[in-house]
Amino acid sequence: MGKGTAESTTAQSAAPEELTPGARRILDAASALFYARGITAVGVDLIAKEAGTTKKTLYDRFGGKDALIAAYLRERDRRWRSWLTSWVAGHAAATGAPAQLLATFDALAEWTQQHNPRGCGFVNAAAELPDPAHPGRRVITEQKHWMHGYLRELAVAAGAREPERLADRLLVLHEGAMVMRGLALVDDPVGTARALAELALRDALPGPGTDAAADGPAQR
Repeated sequence: MGKGTAESTTAQSAAPEELTPGARRILDAASALFYARGITAVGVDLIAKEAGTTKKTLYDRFGGKDALIAAYLRERDRRWRSWLTSWVAGHAAATGAPAQLLATFDALAEWTQQHNPRGCGFVNAAAELPDPAHPGRRVITEQKHWMHGYLRELAVAAGAREPERLADRLLVLHEGAMVMRGLALVDDPVGTARALAELALRDALPGPGTDAAADGPAQR
């Protein structure tokens, strides 16, 4: 995938415009429905009903379903970035960049338990939004670029010989773990991905490798 990103990978997405109470109810209802049932299966009538409002209010606040889909994905992106960077900073900052790279998998394990019973919301949405010009598809692409860039930053800080290559490998492990989590075909896919990430780090880092990182949180 492309490796560039216009913003610092450790910065959060721009804060959303302040929502009216009605708009917040609409976005919350749409977010729950889109993730649980799928984007295509959910219409604006159902969203308005669940939000306790009208279709007119929905269109007044968001302009239409496509813009609402993009808003749902942007908010999910902001939550994930905040969760991931805060987790890494709080659980592995004192033990160095190799541990931080592995901590991204620990953060992912906790996130999947709390927020992702049906797998990655971005991957699920991408399967329903084949048009690259769709505003939601653009949010998904930007999110994955950001994730790659964040992993690359950590790989550079860890002293990886080929940080781009290491970021590629770790991103594939992250994404593969989420797909397997959604399909329920592999026991503990995130823990398996973390173990494979340790091997990738040992191959990519000079010197003793990831001894300090391996002492981090237990695999989930």
